[in-house]
Amino acid sequence: MTSYIEEHKERFIEELKDMLRIPSVSADAAYKKDVLRMADLTLQSLLDAGVDTAELCETPGNPIVYGEKIIDPSKPTVLVYGHYDVQPADPVELWHSPPFEPVIKNGKIIARGSADDKGQFYMHVKAFELMMRTDSLPCNVKFMIEGEEEVGSGGLSWFVPRNKEKLKADVVLISDTSLIANDVPSITTGLRGLSYLEVEVIGPKRDLHSGVYGGAVANPINVLCDMISSLLDEDGHITIPGFYDSVMELSKEEREEMNKAPFDLEEYKRELDVKAVKGEKGYTTLERASIRPTLDVNGIWGGYIGEGAKTVLPSKAFAKISMRLVPNQTSEAITKLFKDHFESIAPDYVTVKVHPHHGGEAVVTALDSAAYRAASRAMEATFGKKPIPTRGGGSIPIVALFKKELDLDSILMGFGLDSDDIHSPNESYGIFNYLKGIETIPYFFKYFAE
Repeated sequence: MTSYIEEHKERFIEELKDMLRIPSVSADAAYKKDVLRMADLTLQSLLDAGVDTAELCETPGNPIVYGEKIIDPSKPTVLVYGHYDVQPADPVELWHSPPFEPVIKNGKIIARGSADDKGQFYMHVKAFELMMRTDSLPCNVKFMIEGEEEVGSGGLSWFVPRNKEKLKADVVLISDTSLIANDVPSITTGLRGLSYLEVEVIGPKRDLHSGVYGGAVANPINVLCDMISSLLDEDGHITIPGFYDSVMELSKEEREEMNKAPFDLEEYKRELDVKAVKGEKGYTTLERASIRPTLDVNGIWGGYIGEGAKTVLPSKAFAKISMRLVPNQTSEAITKLFKDHFESIAPDYVTVKVHPHHGGEAVVTALDSAAYRAASRAMEATFGKKPIPTRGGGSIPIVALFKKELDLDSILMGFGLDSDDIHSPNESYGIFNYLKGIETIPYFFKYFAE
């Protein structure tokens, strides 16, 4: 197995770089042709690796790339999920190299989508190729690679309920999460949910001269800032009425076990270049970033933001706001709570509009399943030590969808690192991580089939 990887690793890296050169940004319609080009390349990669059939499945949004290799219908089936779309590269000026011209530096591939999720889903394609070329595929495999994960998986949500027979399997295998460290393997056993919204605060019917009208008419940007600041108190608690009513609280023992994971707070602050951490009072940094709900502003704008000065009192102000949710909170209920509250605190001198975008539900997976044991044994085989179960702070909304519609549990066996800067400038993915994933995935198939 390792000899095949060693023999072909340069090709594996070059093929991934070809994928990273395609700006498959799903959030921006200007990149639609590139998204479709990436879907075609993904389809071809599955055919080249050895699937029996592969197709582009149309959805109301971007197509889903589906492929399968059925060696024996009586054997177990692993459904591999990934996504070929990527986040926007903005702000481009903060990248050290062009975001869609991959470069290798300090053992890492630097490009948008390298870790999230092209590098990670392509590990599965290459691991499948390895098993096919070495005649060691022990069970059936199906691939479902979507193109809208970064914008809420709308097409997938439409596709899955309509294709239950096609997607019939025994487990879903996903690599879109992180390890604790390259020498501390881990498996993500929980994810937070998400509610994502855009808010609009409207003041006067047009932009006004801030000298003529300033002090006499409400400034929507000032009002928006005041409203947002009221959503969190000084202890980091979210002030929306009813927000915590359904939050699942972990026991003292569970929290103690979670905090045994290797974590150096001083190194964490150094790596982020911050003097102190901030979050909900009464919880550790590990807990704040995984088992507690959050509310954050992801973008805010209004008025004049060009070069130089323009003394304007803006007509409108906008913000994008996301809330990470924990088990028992539902995105639909939290979105409604936010909308009702935000509208209720709007002063009379402005009008407020709340536009929900997308959401997803939190999930927790069992540690005693055959699939988790197979993943744990696989990582132990290649890393030389047993992986630690961890809770992830991010959201993969389709994990709950797979459970609801297909009654399938998902194994979140990611190989990235938190320092990969996904969604940020200079996203990267370690060559070690990429190749280690290709080495480890066949062991999962082996142990799961057993």
